[in-house]
Amino acid sequence: MKKQPSHTLYTRAIFRGNRLSFAVALILISLGTLWNLIISYLLGHILDIMNTGNLTQLAHTTLFCLGLSAVIFVTELVMYRAKSRFIHRGLAQYKDLAFSRLSQKSIRAFSQENTGRYLSALTNDTNSIEENYLNQSFLLVSQVLLFFGSLGMMLWYSWKLALAAILLSLLPIAVTLATGNKLAAREKKVSQYNEGYVAMLKDLLGGFSVVKSFKAEGQVLSRFSQANARLEHIKEDRRWFSCLITAAATCLGFMVQFGIFLFGAYLAIRGEITAGTVLIMVNLCGILLQPIQTVPQYWASRKAALALIDKLAELTAQNQQEGGVSIPATLSQFITLDHVSFGYEPDKPVLRDISAQFQAGKTYAIVGGSGSGKSTLLHLLMGASGQYSGSISIDGTELREVDTDSLYDLMSMMGQEVFLFDDTIRNNLTMFRSFPDQEVASAVQRSGLGQLVQQRGEDYRCGENGVNLSGGEGQRISIARCLLRKTPVLLLDEATAALDNATAAAVTQSILDLTSTTRIVVTHRLEANLMAQYDEILVLRDGRIQEQGSFAQLMDAKGYFYSLFTLSQPAS
Repeated sequence: MKKQPSHTLYTRAIFRGNRLSFAVALILISLGTLWNLIISYLLGHILDIMNTGNLTQLAHTTLFCLGLSAVIFVTELVMYRAKSRFIHRGLAQYKDLAFSRLSQKSIRAFSQENTGRYLSALTNDTNSIEENYLNQSFLLVSQVLLFFGSLGMMLWYSWKLALAAILLSLLPIAVTLATGNKLAAREKKVSQYNEGYVAMLKDLLGGFSVVKSFKAEGQVLSRFSQANARLEHIKEDRRWFSCLITAAATCLGFMVQFGIFLFGAYLAIRGEITAGTVLIMVNLCGILLQPIQTVPQYWASRKAALALIDKLAELTAQNQQEGGVSIPATLSQFITLDHVSFGYEPDKPVLRDISAQFQAGKTYAIVGGSGSGKSTLLHLLMGASGQYSGSISIDGTELREVDTDSLYDLMSMMGQEVFLFDDTIRNNLTMFRSFPDQEVASAVQRSGLGQLVQQRGEDYRCGENGVNLSGGEGQRISIARCLLRKTPVLLLDEATAALDNATAAAVTQSILDLTSTTRIVVTHRLEANLMAQYDEILVLRDGRIQEQGSFAQLMDAKGYFYSLFTLSQPAS
């Protein structure tokens, strides 16, 4: 049997350092229950004063009621303050833990997952957890205390009427136990459909320009409408079932109320209780009915919320990176590929029997036509997949066995797609870390960002995914980011693709001038003066190494590289 994920880790995160606020809120909620019971007593007491006509006693009771009202006001304010603080801090810690667990995944693990599931879990599901678990937990405690408090007072005044209330309450409690799991299943189904909806919406908005340029608005609207209709249908089913539970609880509450009223009338006729006691019992009956009507729904909603926490626990536990061998943050000898083959699909290899060696501190260029496997090779070196045959080793340690944290300390990669946060240029450069100004300034100059920073300043906001910058400016920021990090191994995949020729040449020269850094550069720019500076050039064709050697050796061989180089040169 499959073991169900535990929500304990996340519920503990909610309560970590937060128990004082929780305890204060619970204590004051308990006092709120006491105020309700005192008010019930006062109603009967005032009725008895009316019968006796004692004005002095009525005046004293009036003053007591005014004082009690002030106390109730103060305790309610403090209770809501403590409750709000608990929920605020608890939710923040809950989401912090979720994102922390998510960030522990490796690139390899995260690339296998749908980000829409996390977006749904940290937005829609979190709102449900706030209302149905955190907020209603307080309401549940309040209602349970009201139930037992009012029942205790009813036992004090008339054990017979209290016993009737207990017996009549068994049916609503049975309904609670019977419906809780079914509501939880419906809540989880809503969450699952919301994942797909969020993922689809993310795709549609991300591809807005493509949709417009292909005039596919109608088709996209149809996809959206279908997904939207499915989600709302599932939500309607959940909402209907929740209303059904509420209706059943309300109906059963009325049955309990009528039963208690009728039995109370019978006891009054027999002379076993007085008029004041009748009024007290009627008010207590109303208090008793409230938990009977609401607790079934609260309990079912709470179970549904816990199911969502379980789902998040399962999500963040999936594909978690396993511990591996920790390697030094230095490359002392070689990165070695020994007969490496790889394909994204088993029967469609992208790399075929690749054997190569990258020596520490040297510079390598990887060139070849489109689809030859250049980018795939760099992604394998970054640990994006362990599903390759052959061996990739770093100073003799097999890459599959390397702990990814130490791998990322050793090497960094700049890909063709540049991601920028909706933040300042400096924060995008530093990735929100602290670096000396001199190092930042050096990275800015070497990446060709000097003019942009001079014109707009480091505090200029890049916009969502760099919308306020040109493609070349975003590319320069990404290059500067890698230069600033100074990892011993630097992988660059068409890093200068979006730059003009002069800037690209200058940036490439900065990369070639780096010392004590192993540089592996995928490039389509075949300028002779730059190619000549690489220690070795690997030429890929159809996933295989067609040729390798220095620029001079490859040009003398007049093979495939010579053809690529000749075709890339501008016509004279």
